[in-house]
Amino acid sequence: MFRNPEQRTEILRQPVWRLPALVLLALLVPMTPSFAQASAHVRIKIIKAGLLVGGGAGTGVLTYRGRHYPFRVTGLSLGFTAGATVGRLEGRASGIREVSDFAGTYSSVGGGAALIGGINGAQLRNDKGVTMVLQGPKAGVEFAANLSTIMISLR
Repeated sequence: MFRNPEQRTEILRQPVWRLPALVLLALLVPMTPSFAQASAHVRIKIIKAGLLVGGGAGTGVLTYRGRHYPFRVTGLSLGFTAGATVGRLEGRASGIREVSDFAGTYSSVGGGAALIGGINGAQLRNDKGVTMVLQGPKAGVEFAANLSTIMISLR
């Protein structure tokens, strides 16, 4: 196998030097901060009303990484809006790196109708890259086709 005994000794020493380096690397890797984006669960109760220009307000809860964060919602819609509804929306928020990313101004283009009751749905995005996809029931009378701006502030 080995013609020279020094070759055998050199080959045996190599793993000895590599083992401490691998152990040190394995210990340091879990300590690095995680910048992964986690998804969150969102529940909102909102009251909307309008005639041409609409407005709404409500409250909600963001559940992110096992903690609950209450927030306030206010909104303004421009376009065709007529009526008043109360709605409950529920869904997912993605693109959150820190809880503070959730607060901000969201925009949405959409429309809908409700006569006594209906289904509400929205896809919203803010300037920090957070996207919400929400749906749920609404009660009231409303016909709308508009551009909406929604402000969310953590309490």
